[in-house]
Amino acid sequence: MKTPDTQRPRPGAEILRTALRRNVGPMVRGTVLMGLYQAGETAFPIALGLIVEHTMQDRSLGALGLSIGALAVIITTVSLSWRFGMRVLQKANTTEAHRWRVRVAACGLQPVARDIDLKSGEVLTIATEDADQTADIIEVVPLLISSLVAVVVAAVALSLADIRLGLLVVVGTFAILSVLAVMSKRIGASTREQQARVARAGAKVADLITGLRPLHGFGGNHAAFGSYRRVSTDAKHQAITVARVNGTYAGTALALNAVLAAAVSLTAGWLAFAGRITIGELVMAVGLAQFIIEPLKMFSEMPKYVMMARASAERMALVLSAPPVTAPGPRRPAAGGGLAVDGVRYGGLSGLKFEVAAGEFVAIAAYQPRAAADLASVLAVNVAPDAYEGVVRVGGQAMADLSVEAVREHLLVNPYDGEIFAGTLRTNIDPSGTSRTIPEAVEASMLTDVVALHRDGLDYAVRDRGANLSGGQRQRLSLARALAADSDVLVLHNPTTAVDAVTEQLIARNVAKLRRGRTTVVLTSSPALLDAADRVLVLDEGVITAEDTHRNLLAGDENYCLAVAR
Repeated sequence: MKTPDTQRPRPGAEILRTALRRNVGPMVRGTVLMGLYQAGETAFPIALGLIVEHTMQDRSLGALGLSIGALAVIITTVSLSWRFGMRVLQKANTTEAHRWRVRVAACGLQPVARDIDLKSGEVLTIATEDADQTADIIEVVPLLISSLVAVVVAAVALSLADIRLGLLVVVGTFAILSVLAVMSKRIGASTREQQARVARAGAKVADLITGLRPLHGFGGNHAAFGSYRRVSTDAKHQAITVARVNGTYAGTALALNAVLAAAVSLTAGWLAFAGRITIGELVMAVGLAQFIIEPLKMFSEMPKYVMMARASAERMALVLSAPPVTAPGPRRPAAGGGLAVDGVRYGGLSGLKFEVAAGEFVAIAAYQPRAAADLASVLAVNVAPDAYEGVVRVGGQAMADLSVEAVREHLLVNPYDGEIFAGTLRTNIDPSGTSRTIPEAVEASMLTDVVALHRDGLDYAVRDRGANLSGGQRQRLSLARALAADSDVLVLHNPTTAVDAVTEQLIARNVAKLRRGRTTVVLTSSPALLDAADRVLVLDEGVITAEDTHRNLLAGDENYCLAVAR
């Protein structure tokens, strides 16, 4: 049976309900404390009215001292209940926001494609701003209830003085909330659109950063920046619209609250003038009329925050409720096994079939780059097994029967454009901190000169996306990371395209030596890597058309010679 944390959240309303259920305890404590705070705030003008009433009847120092003591107790209660109530609620809010950030980030990092039309920049916005706004519901509900407590206590106290004052508060509150509820729907719609436009701008920035070097290369940076400027301008205009709507909402709420407070004060003054209420009750009524503005303001703002939380939760649901393209299987591949591709049809692959025995080093020379890229995507589980024909077996088990985690433990596909992360050379080579073959991986990938070049060695700081490294250095760093993982089956896709011929020759020999006894597949047109392989498979038009050693193919296959000879 699945736990609530492993079940996929459904629409935004369900996400909000999940957040509320998980925080019932903190919300109850926060509601009690914030209710006590609001009750204390309400009690202050009531106590002041009673003090005026009794002091006028009994003008003694004892009565005055008792009154001052009562006010001190009320003020202390108000101060402490607010302090600890908000501490409880904000802690729960922060914790809940962290939970949703982790959930969204986990979904965004899943290697299996998801049926969702969002880019990485948008997912980042959802994992930060939307997660925070969704978690705000933890504070909104207790504050809503505590504000309601204040309004109810004020209405009851005023009703005891004169029923008309109490009815005025009840009817006025209902009218204010009715008006603001309509306006809050506009805020929710505007907020959803703003978040979407901000996310699109964030995605555009991520794309620009990724392609900045190529853009500069062919002079497309100005057009790209112009595209971002348009997207950013749209986001700015929508933000202005949201701010305008929020300002109108806040101004309307403040004006309506002030009108109600004025109406209560004027009505109380008229009743006192007519002798219907006492001077003490007049003081209480005027004090409550001034005080009630704060809880009414808070009460009237809550629908806005509820709509914003709902809008953000619905955006999170886009990521969290999107079904995975494939469901993980229960089996695990045999350790030290080989790799088999049987009749795979996908993209540029047309019934591809080959087998790599355990411990074998095989190179695949693909005449069409697309076919190599499609094969790498299939082996990397970037394509669901039911999206292509045929079977891929890892360690004797069909990939469709394996979980992504199980595949990752036995099969590693290192793409030609492997990502470099901000950190150090060491953390990029061994992100988990568990590899025992870092020195061997550094030597095999010919990264030794980069390590020796800097005083910090492996602890040399690397900027985001390897901005302070050359293209060849980034490629060798990515290769070192793949080798340090020491997986049972390693697939390398064009690992030496950015290095010189001499370095490429050394890397080919080193990789073959380091991976001896481990299953290795290299998708490449590099003569050095092809020559280092036990055998070469020629991939042409999506199928294997030839198989032999590199040197035999050079001697007997003219097409092969033209394709790989440099």
